[in-house]
Amino acid sequence: MTTGSRVLALGHHQPATVLTNDELAAMVDTSDAWIRSRVGIRTRHVAGPEESVDDMAATAAGKALAHSGLAPGDIDLVLVATCTAVDRSPNTAARVAARLGLASPAVMDLNVVCAGFTHALATADHAIRAGSASRALVIGVEKFTDVADWTDRSTCVLVGDGAGAAVVTAAEEPGIGPVVWGSVPEMGNAVRIEGTPSRFSQEGQAVYRWATTQLPPIARRVCERAGVAPEDLAGVVLHQANLRIIEPVARKLGAVNAVIARDVVESGNTSAASIPLALSKLVERGEVSSGAPVLLFGFGGNLSYAGQVIRCP
Repeated sequence: MTTGSRVLALGHHQPATVLTNDELAAMVDTSDAWIRSRVGIRTRHVAGPEESVDDMAATAAGKALAHSGLAPGDIDLVLVATCTAVDRSPNTAARVAARLGLASPAVMDLNVVCAGFTHALATADHAIRAGSASRALVIGVEKFTDVADWTDRSTCVLVGDGAGAAVVTAAEEPGIGPVVWGSVPEMGNAVRIEGTPSRFSQEGQAVYRWATTQLPPIARRVCERAGVAPEDLAGVVLHQANLRIIEPVARKLGAVNAVIARDVVESGNTSAASIPLALSKLVERGEVSSGAPVLLFGFGGNLSYAGQVIRCP
């Protein structure tokens, strides 16, 4: 048994191709002003047909592993949060393990859509606390542009591709707080990726109302369970869904001294990848100090949510 776990290192990857609002306006009836005013997004990264979900996941995970100073053989658990992997077996986690030369880790994919990474991080924390693992790779990755309906201006302007990863290890002092998680099953159809081929659609106003009214008290409960007051947070990394959701939720939370991640502006909504992607960038830029408390809070598909306070690596 161990006392807890902590995030040791982070890494991220985004495709080289950037799609601007003006370029989108040539594809669908929209404009830069319309997109910025409604969702706050300026650009998004788009993976080409040759760059798969497991390509992006392995690249981000390789960077996190390199930053951690651990060897590939040290990892005994790989968890990948994704809802856009095309192939079912071998799963994305197994393909990442093979690419990175990991020895014999447990490998699992989790599909909790936009709340996937925080669910996966909690699962890794639980496994390490229980003694079932000692060092884990936790990855959020999406090729969300694969499931976009490029004729629907209300959704195609949102999506982007990318991956973020964390190395999680056992720790004497807990560096990952208790998770608060759940869902609203009766509203699960508000966000959908359905059909053949699969396409993303949502009831935008219903999601907006739910997120801005119901999530702030849940986020405060995450802080309470971690024993951290919102005003003591150094960073807040919410799922990068929409700037019009991120800013009011952060404001209602009361995290007045925190750096608020706004990676959605340049990356769009990358679903399960959005939290580790934004967090990795904050750490890379030195915007949050090592050891400082940071709230991670994912929400979205299934109208599910999961959050925890971590100590910044």
